[in-house]
Amino acid sequence: MTETLGSLLTEAAAALTQAELGEPRRRARRLVASTLALAPADLLAHPERTVDEQASDRVRVALVRMVDREPLSRILGRREFWGIEFGLTTDTLDPRPETETVVTAILRSIPDRHAPLRFLDLGTGTGCILLALLSEFPAATGFGVDVVAGAAMTARGNAAALGVASCAHFFVGDWADPILGVFDVIISNPPYIASAALADLPREVALYDPRRALDGGPDGLGCYRLLAADLPRLMGPRSLFACEVGLGQGSAVAGILRANGLSIERCERDLAGIVRCVLARAASTAEKIVGMGCLPV
Repeated sequence: MTETLGSLLTEAAAALTQAELGEPRRRARRLVASTLALAPADLLAHPERTVDEQASDRVRVALVRMVDREPLSRILGRREFWGIEFGLTTDTLDPRPETETVVTAILRSIPDRHAPLRFLDLGTGTGCILLALLSEFPAATGFGVDVVAGAAMTARGNAAALGVASCAHFFVGDWADPILGVFDVIISNPPYIASAALADLPREVALYDPRRALDGGPDGLGCYRLLAADLPRLMGPRSLFACEVGLGQGSAVAGILRANGLSIERCERDLAGIVRCVLARAASTAEKIVGMGCLPV
């Protein structure tokens, strides 16, 4: 029997329906199109197009993985973030759309896109936040640190693929321990899930994101305490710190930063209206809270 795009799509949608995955037809379109490097519109416009055995096998292998709740980004080994495609590995967290809130917040705080800034990304993972910022600030230089060597290597590979290896440097280290000097902007998306809550995570997260990138300790705030203790020595009078926070953690993280000598500039909400990013400056900067504030939701 000759395989076609239409028959593969029907087979994939049926398997995903049986596995009780949401929006099976949409997922099937994305799976088939991405695996075969086609535009989704091609599946609708040319369902009669034949597919050779090798290509059919690739789709079926990917389908088995998706039925087992593996995210498509993990199957493909890549994820789009800030309109840029980043390579993923088992050593890195899969970037989420809400993390773009950190990038947006920094862009709102620093209007001069040509400023020769020095960025520091603590717990860089794929390097997605840092590299997204470097795409917006072409005169800037970035430094990323991750405790996992494989993550630092992945970030280096992403920087090279984006043509910014000369201004993006990645190191292996435990948060800011190996770092000296002062930076204009420090960013972080640390682990913030309470240890006891890890068992309740969806299979797509629990099985495929590295636990080290998720586990924030007993209350989910352990990494913020470690970061906050190092920030004063890395920040000048006008330096900015921006971090992602979990659901309902805005006020607690703001309190940790204040206790370590920083003043809260503001908090940013993501597209769902959830406080997702806390921004702070050195204590000499007049403290202010604007916008919606750092309120738990």
